[in-house]
This record gives sequence, C-alpha cells and structure tokens, in this order.
Amino acid sequence: MPKFATMNKHTQNQLENSEFEQIPLKTFAEQAYLDYSRYVILDRALPYIGDGLKPVQRRIIYAMSELGLSAKSKYKKSARTVGDVLGKYHPHGDTACYEAMVLMAQEFSYRYPLVDGQGNWGSSDEPKSFAAMRYTEARLSTYAQILLEELTSDSVEWSDNFDGTLKEPKLFPARLPNILLNGTLGIAVGMSTDIPPHNLTEVAHACIALLDNPATTLEELLNYIQAPDYPTDAEIISPATEIAKFYRTGTGSLKMRAKYILEENKIIITALPYQVSGTKLITQIATQMQAKKLPLLIDIQDESDHEHPIRIVLIPSTKHNNTEALLLHMFANTDLEKSYRINLNMIGLNGKPEVKPLRNILLEWLEFRQLTVSKRLQARLTVCNDRLHILSGLLTVFAQLNAVMLIIQSHDKPKTELKHQFEFSETQVNAILELKLRQLFKLEAHKIEREQKKLSAEISKLSKILATPKLLTNLIKQELLSDIKKYANARRSPVVTRTAAQSLDQHKLCETIALTIILSEKGWIRAAKGHDITLDKLTYRAGDKYLTAINTMSNQLLYIFDNTGRAYTTNSHDLASARSQGEPLTGRFNPPTNAKFKHLITGTDSEEIVLISTDGYGFCTTIQALQSKNKAGKSIINLQSEAKLLASLKLNLTENLLALISQQGRLLIFPVTNLPKLTKGKGNKLMHFLAADLQNNSDKLKHCILINSNTTTLTLYAGKRHVNLKSIDIERYSGKRGSRGALLPRGFQKVDTCKIIP
Repeated sequence: MPKFATMNKHTQNQLENSEFEQIPLKTFAEQAYLDYSRYVILDRALPYIGDGLKPVQRRIIYAMSELGLSAKSKYKKSARTVGDVLGKYHPHGDTACYEAMVLMAQEFSYRYPLVDGQGNWGSSDEPKSFAAMRYTEARLSTYAQILLEELTSDSVEWSDNFDGTLKEPKLFPARLPNILLNGTLGIAVGMSTDIPPHNLTEVAHACIALLDNPATTLEELLNYIQAPDYPTDAEIISPATEIAKFYRTGTGSLKMRAKYILEENKIIITALPYQVSGTKLITQIATQMQAKKLPLLIDIQDESDHEHPIRIVLIPSTKHNNTEALLLHMFANTDLEKSYRINLNMIGLNGKPEVKPLRNILLEWLEFRQLTVSKRLQARLTVCNDRLHILSGLLTVFAQLNAVMLIIQSHDKPKTELKHQFEFSETQVNAILELKLRQLFKLEAHKIEREQKKLSAEISKLSKILATPKLLTNLIKQELLSDIKKYANARRSPVVTRTAAQSLDQHKLCETIALTIILSEKGWIRAAKGHDITLDKLTYRAGDKYLTAINTMSNQLLYIFDNTGRAYTTNSHDLASARSQGEPLTGRFNPPTNAKFKHLITGTDSEEIVLISTDGYGFCTTIQALQSKNKAGKSIINLQSEAKLLASLKLNLTENLLALISQQGRLLIFPVTNLPKLTKGKGNKLMHFLAADLQNNSDKLKHCILINSNTTTLTLYAGKRHVNLKSIDIERYSGKRGSRGALLPRGFQKVDTCKIIP
C-alpha cells in the first residue's frame, strides 16, 4: 500500500507541475454539454427566421448555386452536389446530407420544393425509398431564386467555412418568408420545432397588410391566412378558434382528414393527410378488420396508379347503410384523420431561439426584409457613385486625350503624373489605366454624358428611397406582388367544417347474430353461431371439460364472474370461434391468483340479477352495475372466509320466488321481493347456517333456483332418484328470508341438481 500511495502522490505532483489546464470534471462536463446544446440549437436543428433554413439546407443550396445548377441548367448527379457540400462547407455524414437534399426535392414533403430532382426521389407511400445519390440528378428549382436572387457580398453577412479556405453566407436574402411557406421540423436539445407550410399568396398578402398598417391585428391577418397549407389535398378540419389560438400563442395542434367520394356502395379515398402512407394505412385498416374491430367493412382495395396517386377503395357491408357513422369511426381509429403538433419555434433576428406567434413572425421577417433591401439599395448606390466618379474622369480624358496619351507613353509611372496633372483620384486613375488603347480612342463624350445622366437619375431615386421609409415600404410591396405572380399557386389543403370523429361501440359495430357462449372448467371460452348448438359434440383440451354455456346476441356485452365475486366485461362478437377449442380468459383479464371463472351473464343494462354466496348471503343488482373496462375486473359481491360465489341468476317477470337448498338437505323458499337491491357489497342473509357447520365445511348453500309459485314444478335429483315439488308442496317449504328452511324427505336430502318444469 505505501508503494502505491507514493506512486499516486508522484503522479499527482507531475500533473500539478504540468502545463495542462486542470478543471473539475463536473465543470468540464457541464460546459461541454452546454456548448453541444448551443451548437445543436443554433447550427443544426432550428431554422433562422430570415430565410427559414437550417445550416445544412443553406449549404446545399449555396453549393448547388456555386456549381451553376440553376433552374435552367442541366441536371447533375446528386453525388457531385453532396461531395461539394461535405468537402467545402458541411463536414458531416453524406447520408444525412443527401436525405436533407431529398427532402427539399419531394413535392409531397415540401410545399414549394427548393430542389428539382430527376430520378427516383421517393414516393408519398415510402418517402425514404429514394435511389442512392449516384443514380439521381438534381438542380435548383425556380422557387429557389427567392433565396439566391439578391445574394451578393454586400446583401448578407459572410463567414469562413470550417477550414477557413472559403466564404459562405450566414443566411440568404430571402424575398419571401420561406420560414412559413415551407415550414420545417426539428429536434434540438431541450426544444423542438414544428412549423407547418403555408400558401405563398396568403402569407405575402398578410405581409402587405402589415406594411400598409403595422398595427394590423392577428384577427385581421387571419382574413388573409386561413390556416397552414400542406402539400396534400386532404382537408384541414380544425375549428377556426383552434387555428387562431395556435397562431396567437405559437403552439397548438391541427387536424387533417382524408378526402373521399362516394361511388355506389363504395367509399373512394382520394387524398390522405400529410405524410400518411397509403400502404401503411391499408395495412392498419386490414389489421383492424382481421381483429373484428371493423365488421361494417368487408373489403379494402388499393387502386392507386400514376393517374390517381391515391385511390383507396373501402367496401362497406350491404347490411349497414350508415356510411357516415362508419367513416367517423374510421377517422377516430385510423390515420384517415391525423393531428399535427404546431410549435412555431425558430431563431430570431437577435440570434436566440423563441416560440413566436404569427404576427410577430411576419413583423420580424419584414424587419429582416427591410434591412436586406436597404443593404441591397445601399450597395447599388455605392456602385453607381463609384461609376459616376469614374465617368467624370473619363470625360476629362476625352477632353484632353492627347495629353493623357502622352503621359502614358512617356512616363514609366504614369499614375502619379496623371494624379498630379489632372487631379484624378486613385479610383479614376486605375480605371483609366485599365482601359485598352483602342477603348481610349473610342471614348465618346455623348455616351459618357448619357450614362452619367442615367446614373444620376438612379442615384437620386435610390437616395430618395433610402431616405423615405414609405418609399422603401412601397418597393417591398411591389416586389412581393411581383413574386406572387411568379411563384404563387392555389391553396391545396381546403379548410372545412366537419363533424367530429367518433368511435362506435364495438358491440354495436358488428352484425347482430345469435351466439352461444361456451365456458370450460379451466377458463377457456368460445362462441358458436346460433342457439341450437349440440354441446355434447364439442371437444376440449386435454384435462378440460364443459362448465357452462349461455345464449346471447353478438351486439351484447358478456359478463363473466369468477368464484371470488369479481365480474369481468368483454365483447361477444370477437370471441374465438367454437370450431376451435377457444381462447383462455386469462388472455383478456387479470384475475386474482387461484381464481376460477364460473358464471356467464348477458342482457340489457336495466335487467336484474341475483348474486348468492355459499355462506347464504346475497342481493339483487342490475347488469349495468357489472360493467368494467378494467382487466382486473370489478369486485361485486364481498365473500367471507371460505365462501364462494354460488350463482348469478337473472330475474324475469314470471319467476317470483327464490329456492335455496343446503348441503344438509334443507329447502327454503321466499319471495324475490325480499332481496335487497345493491350495486355491490356482502348482501343480506338469505339462509341461516350454524357457524360450526360452516367452519368445518359440513354445511353450506349448495343450490339456488328461481321459480314461479303458480305454474312451476321444481324437480330435485338425488342420484338416480328424483322428486317433483308442485305448487302445494312448495308452500310447505316457504319461510322467512334468513331462516334455516325445512328438511327434504329422507333419500332426497343429498340433492345433485335441480330443475324447473313450466
């Protein structure tokens, strides 16, 4: 240990005396993460309000412009563009760079594509099914000119590229608010952006309205901008109040719904919500059909082709004519209707990320545009003044051409002599000396004076515009109107008011047919069509056998009791077919450990049932009280110690008595009206048992049955013998609820089963 301690101390001394900077790991990690976060936010994920682009998009467009790939040039391989982007401006992965380029070329992804692609650039079904960059070709689209048309050294700021060998623009002098026109998606560190695309005409006219009156309110702006405008013909169905809300706050959501037409008994889907794949939608609907969640739909067909990019045919069942209800259900449960998150988060003119409302975005972009136009005009004014200055020198040369020629011919350094003799400036002398001899002799005073006059007029105009804010505003308005004529197109996503999507109850969706539900002793359940099923012919899994069955309809809910008093709810129509050996109920429910499913109940919500436990307690409740969506079921009857749920009997109008038979052979009959009505609980004592008998399991309630006091014969079976108790016999066993009951005749006290004969 001392040796290691000495080594550690020696190493520590070396580090302390070294030239390396030493900072705590915590401080270094925090700073490194903050630097990374700042980089991701500002230089990767979020767009800049001025041109609406992320750095990688800006570099791709700039590299293409430097390659001469204008909208009128020939296409070049995408690999050439990607290579230039990576090698000159963006040293990152080629796959990510190419995907960013593909996205800007996809008409179904970008409202106004910036790249004009040739080849396989993916499809709306599979956006990432595009060919490799060595196969595709590209050039800039016509719309991309709104970003590049005014790009000069003076219109925007420039910065060094990653290795300091080249210059690249920090942003583009966009002539239109591309931040809204194309929108963008991005995930940074601790924040994200979800800006939807908009219609060029609407946004430009909103900008003009703000130029005319900067006090224009959001409500007035929404007269121009109806809603986002996605590159799909699907409908925007969000209410105007919700649209106004996310434009006011910068965050919210938007709903789009597929467009459809009805042809005979078919539903034809002609347009899907933004970024919804037709192939995946068909798979989604088919899966629900197989799971019997769309029984009203009998078939789905994909008839899409080049003429009809989206044509999905839904064929409803002819037995149901409520097409509107079916569509509303599908809108609620499939991607035929989709919600989109709106988060207008971007980097503002101050260089900071911020979620901005619509009005602030337009005002800030107009501020950027005014600054850009001012820089452009100022740069042009400087060029005109410089040229005018040079022309005045040329005019002097024309007037004294021989003297100028003599100086140039006779002096080794004519620049100094020209400056001294004619008082030329450095700029004028350089311009004169750069002229060729032939051009000097061809100088004509009237041409120089004509150009001077033209430049003077332009300088006067430019100076006036720069000095008068209203004239600058009018110029921006005229340019916006010009761009509308050049690039605008009609709105694609109509804004309509539609009925809200609504799911139908699953048991109401299916065709109503008669079913027989069969439950086995080990909890396997199945359903057979019809009520005339021969139960004896059914087969079961090894070690299993028949327990109980019940007749119902496919549109009714099924309630299943276990022996612990819990009730479970499920649909009847989607149970496994009786042709199989069924499905385990444990796949649908989570019963308590060692619980066994025992009883089946079905009926309408208002119907009543009697729940009875083996220790003689019970009560009456409605079927509606049994309903539960919980897989663990719902506790209905509270059972004491070793007691179990004996039976669940459905009441009807004809059966007015309840007959209880104990293990020791006692029979007690009393009116059903004596039962308490509860939603859950232990209930009241229906038949009395000695505590000692219950404790040693020598007595308990064994059978219970509902009978009619006037027309029913109660038959009791004990082994191979049976006895029929008619109305007059029933009176003998009638008693008060909660009493012990009377003993049955000798030989019939061990009752195996009991039945009623009408």
